[in-house]
Amino acid sequence: MPNHKKIVALLSDLMFTVKIQEAAKRAGLETVFVKTSQDVMAQAKQQPAVIILDLNTNSVEPLAVIDQLKADEETSRISLLGYVSHVQGELKAAAQQRGCDVVMARSAFSQNLQVILKRYATAA
Repeated sequence: MPNHKKIVALLSDLMFTVKIQEAAKRAGLETVFVKTSQDVMAQAKQQPAVIILDLNTNSVEPLAVIDQLKADEETSRISLLGYVSHVQGELKAAAQQRGCDVVMARSAFSQNLQVILKRYATAA
């Protein structure tokens, strides 16, 4: 059963954890933070509104996580939103090719986080 009021976030940056949690709360979204690909897959089975991926996280290989999510029939339609340093064009392109729906620069993600999460909160 889809849970459009929940987001899953895979990241290891404490500053972004706090930013995402605060913005999600204001948007009326529950947030689950995960650190392993197994946890991402387990949470994805609950059909969250979006999965946010820090493409620079070092706890997992983010591109492999995208592959896993898109290969599984149960999770392949979940929106994936990745963010990356603006100078990493190759990583951005690779994430998009593997099926990440939106890939944005870290600065744009941070600056527009509230608007982005409100969009997912109302997209049910």
